[in-house]
Amino acid sequence: MLNKKLERKLGLFPVTNIVIANIIGAGIFTTTGYLMGFLQNPQIMLLLWVAGGIIAFCGAIAFGELGAAFPEAGGEYVFISKLFHPLPGFLSGWLSLIVGFSAPIAASAIGFSKYFIWAFPHFRNTILPGSILSVEVFSKLLAVIIIVVFVLIHARGVLLGAKVQNGLTLLKILLVVGLIAAGFIFGKGSFNNLRTEQTFEFNFSNWKAIGLSLMYIMFAYSGWNSSTYIGSEIQNPRKVIPWSLFISTGVVMILYVLLNVFFVYAIPALQMTSEPEIGALAAGKAFGETTEWIVSLLISFALFSSLSAFVILGPRVYYKMAKDGYFFKSIAVIHPKYKVPTNAIYLQGAIAVVLVLSGTFEQILTYMGFSLGLFPILAVAGVFKLRRKNLSLVKLPGYPLVHIVFIVSGIAMLVLAYFERPVESSIAVLTALSGIPVYYWFKRKKDDPENQQ
Repeated sequence: MLNKKLERKLGLFPVTNIVIANIIGAGIFTTTGYLMGFLQNPQIMLLLWVAGGIIAFCGAIAFGELGAAFPEAGGEYVFISKLFHPLPGFLSGWLSLIVGFSAPIAASAIGFSKYFIWAFPHFRNTILPGSILSVEVFSKLLAVIIIVVFVLIHARGVLLGAKVQNGLTLLKILLVVGLIAAGFIFGKGSFNNLRTEQTFEFNFSNWKAIGLSLMYIMFAYSGWNSSTYIGSEIQNPRKVIPWSLFISTGVVMILYVLLNVFFVYAIPALQMTSEPEIGALAAGKAFGETTEWIVSLLISFALFSSLSAFVILGPRVYYKMAKDGYFFKSIAVIHPKYKVPTNAIYLQGAIAVVLVLSGTFEQILTYMGFSLGLFPILAVAGVFKLRRKNLSLVKLPGYPLVHIVFIVSGIAMLVLAYFERPVESSIAVLTALSGIPVYYWFKRKKDDPENQQ
């Protein structure tokens, strides 16, 4: 009989690494150009990166308390199900499956392939001489291969996955810190790029642009709650979960703000507009074309780290849903040797592959950004109920101010982003709502006496 229990093997260092890897991903290396296109103002853009970090840290405080109270696999699926109702909890898990983890895996894989092909423009012809495949098709094929490789790695156990993750995360941090330090010490640029002749008017049109920009920024910060998804595999979760969230979110906020200051320092604002490979462009401007090639290559491999972290985290949500009877029983199966939910890992990988093949990077980014903002708001609101019922095991500071800041800013961001991108936002909402009939189908099966025998 297959084991159905996850084992607590992870301490503070690997868990913090997983959270940092989950946060620092395709978002920071790809969104700044889009933000400049929306805002046309580098100063406002940098202020929004600071604001996004503060919002993420407020969320980390709330999730640290929730994770300490419910140290299980599943994240907000568990929190919302236990504090409110299984239906919205299931919808958060449903959205995690379709969007929350599968889409970031797809985005990270596409981001890798774009930067890699930027670094090696002739790679396609070298591998496939005389190929009739376009660059776009080859880019997607490369992204699919990378997803399959990491799915197979993480299907072979959490300790092997954690070791791979530790190495990739340290490489990524060294890349970001090195790029920032070298950029300001040796790189060409000017702080005059921070200046703008155009006054930013806070009219409704620009407020919508701010909302959409914050949504993109919060996508780049997404993952600040990562350790709560693997609570069942964390040693001493009451201590490790909160501290892993605090350390990682604080570190990433500092790195993100400094990295964006470097981008603005290296690239005039008009040249940044709608540029997806912003990291490579900044390196090229600061150090020359040769460095642009090297940095593009390093960024492409650094994206492995975030892709790897998503592959680890998402399946724990679906495993927990299946274990609770709200998903296919086979998804709750734990491999007898590797002690990981292999079927859940394979399912998520398959969905990520479909997303790679069916959408462009910007479409995935916009759709994903709105979706990721929905259920964390409800989960953070659960802290009020947690305190009222005296269920909190670790009462963290900032209550209730930090929770109100997160909830109000999250709602405002979604409303403004909806007005700016109604089609993509509506699709995200409909994706969540599409889980309602699925929930009741599984609930009926769960409540059926024949299935309980």
